[in-house]
Amino acid sequence: MSTTFASVNELKPGKFVMIDGEPCRVVEIESSKPGKHGSAKMRIVGVGIFDSQKRTLFSPSGEDVEVPIIERKRGQILSVSGDSAQIMDLDTYENFDIAIPAEMVADAQAGREVEYMEAMGRRILVRVAGK
Repeated sequence: MSTTFASVNELKPGKFVMIDGEPCRVVEIESSKPGKHGSAKMRIVGVGIFDSQKRTLFSPSGEDVEVPIIERKRGQILSVSGDSAQIMDLDTYENFDIAIPAEMVADAQAGREVEYMEAMGRRILVRVAGK
């Protein structure tokens, strides 16, 4: 499995959490006061890593939530075709295709190193390193 569990109290902006089955980066956390019949409630707002959609998770403050296991890896661009690139992982030498985000298309050239994240069996390009 590519997730683990953590307490809602451990979450902070910048950390990752699973919301509606999607790995999300936490951008905002609000907590309510404990009520007459229960514990404090937490409202966690996250932005999807792969789709950039905003999602909200409501949970009691003592609960455990699912946290994705995210690996940051390095690779080298072998070839570029439109908005897609063929990457070779620098550790495992595995070749795969990955979509290039619009803001990185100009920088993506064969031979350059890239940093990408892998989570839940999916990959996303994070940045293109300069030569």
